[in-house]
Amino acid sequence: MAKSYSRYEYETSPRKLEPDYGTPKKTAPKKTKTAKRGISKKKQKELNRKKAKTIMYVLIAFSIVFLLSSRNAQIDENFAKVSSLKSNLEEIEKENSQLEVAIESSSNLANIEQQAKSLLGMQKLTSKQIEYIELPKTDYIEPAAENVVIEEEKGFFETIGDFFTQLFK
Repeated sequence: MAKSYSRYEYETSPRKLEPDYGTPKKTAPKKTKTAKRGISKKKQKELNRKKAKTIMYVLIAFSIVFLLSSRNAQIDENFAKVSSLKSNLEEIEKENSQLEVAIESSSNLANIEQQAKSLLGMQKLTSKQIEYIELPKTDYIEPAAENVVIEEEKGFFETIGDFFTQLFK
């Protein structure tokens, strides 16, 4: 007899309803993916270790590449700073040399006199403002009052001889 899944029954006898609380069917223990493939647990652990090692090697390689690229970026930044500082130094040296030339050209006697007259209000001396002083032509250095006598060191016999000569004087 064929089961009919529709709601209308063609046969005269109604189908029997099966209760939901029936005896549970024994199910086979679930097989893991490895058991389905036919791989033992030891082999699976070895495979997992190999995968972990591979991942670690990839991470180490990536970190090394990252460190090298970041270090190169820092070197490039420092090189750019050095080149900009060198160009600034060249500009400052050029400006300094131009200022030195300007100072040398403006430091002649006519320019100094003109600035003294205009900026400081100075004037040339007239003959009425000049006073002459006469100084005697004597030497103001005085000789030392005491004579300094430097004695050389005498030997042992010379000091004994001087001692005896002093006694008999």
